[in-house]
Amino acid sequence: MIYNSFNFITIFPLIFLLYYAIPAKHLKARNMFLLISSYLLYMQWNPSYALVLLGVTAVTYYAAIYLEKAKNPKVILTSGVVLSVLPLLFFKYFNFINESIHGLLSICGMHYQLAGINWAIPIGISFFTFQALSYLFDVHYKTIKAEHDFLIYALYVSFFPSILSGPINKASLVMPQLKNLRKHFDYPKAVEGLKMILWGMFMKVVVADRVTLYVDLVFQYPNVYSGATCLMASFLYTIQIYADFGGYSLMAIGVGKTLGFELTENFHRPYFSYSVTNFWRRWHISLSTWLKDYIYIPLGGSRCSKARNYWNIFVTFLVSGIWHGANWTFIIWGVMHGILQIIEKATGQNKCEYGSFGKGVKIIITFILVNFAWIFFRCPTLGDACGILSRIFDFSLYNKLYLSNAPNSILIVMSVIILLLKDLRDEFFPDRIPLMNNNRKIVRWCTYIMLIFTILLTGAFNADQFIYANF
Repeated sequence: MIYNSFNFITIFPLIFLLYYAIPAKHLKARNMFLLISSYLLYMQWNPSYALVLLGVTAVTYYAAIYLEKAKNPKVILTSGVVLSVLPLLFFKYFNFINESIHGLLSICGMHYQLAGINWAIPIGISFFTFQALSYLFDVHYKTIKAEHDFLIYALYVSFFPSILSGPINKASLVMPQLKNLRKHFDYPKAVEGLKMILWGMFMKVVVADRVTLYVDLVFQYPNVYSGATCLMASFLYTIQIYADFGGYSLMAIGVGKTLGFELTENFHRPYFSYSVTNFWRRWHISLSTWLKDYIYIPLGGSRCSKARNYWNIFVTFLVSGIWHGANWTFIIWGVMHGILQIIEKATGQNKCEYGSFGKGVKIIITFILVNFAWIFFRCPTLGDACGILSRIFDFSLYNKLYLSNAPNSILIVMSVIILLLKDLRDEFFPDRIPLMNNNRKIVRWCTYIMLIFTILLTGAFNADQFIYANF
């Protein structure tokens, strides 16, 4: 379900009411209702996608059961992982691998041709595949026991608030909540969830989708615009992807809370990070945790030689780049983050803050480094990314800054300032100037109403979906 859509406004209240209409003591009926709802919502895009989701679910479910009693668990684990990853490789990476082989052999003077695939990628396939694999790995490492109730496990993999763009939840967090009796209605948790949905919607439609109108125009025709404009577009894309993905995550967690569930925190004000290492403790936390637990630590983590540790970091973020998309730009983006963290660790900058002033300087430097890496993430080809960078670093092109039309420019500036002030307060003054959590009811409700009217009056509702839904 796309949260910034009319479907969400109409369908979710219905799901909410029907869910709580089922008595809390009928836990299996509630879970069955959520499972059916999750699959029906997922099938809105293409009913055949549900077969891929069901296939990955079934493979990891049975593989985990066999793992517990297998004499050779590595064979079961390898088979389960391969079968689970095959749909992801086929749908998402077939054309990329095919084109890369074709290009390499062409350079060598060899002829190679294999037809590409024009099928659409099942939405959210990277997220539900990684979530299913995390469960399988946890069973293998004996941190959890295999789940024998297929209904519980299938709901864990397909739970609709997080299936499209995460967070990637661990089975140890979600499945106990699915198996235990839940209150008929947890009012404080539901209120907290609604606040998260409201602020997440503001981040998405007022900030991200408004900024998108500027960013897409400049990135599509960079040669038309000055270096200053390209630099401005790169900064705004850095804001856009945070507001877009952070907004989605907040709404997903908020929807979970209204139904009585706690999901994994996914963002913690990442642009106040004082190093790239610290950035990955605040950005897409569920993915960075997955990479740490199932790639970095199994490779040896930091309990090895320095050279091996640096290699482990490099491989982990190479995998992160590949996970994000079948394109060399994503691979370069992942490698850049890996190399930057290796440099920080080698020089000790991954931990040093240097006091308040020094930390402020490091936050700015980290933001700039992350911003330039995002250029590769945003551009469809390496040539496009280099074209943007060449204009940014051509200072003779800084004679003019394109600011879009006046109303849109004002809305962009205002929305970004509001987002920045909110994050500044939460980061440095969490107990000051409370608005949505104010003890005075009139202050809280005035804030709610202002946010709702701002979303309705200034939100850009022309975006199809969230950026990370494509991954």
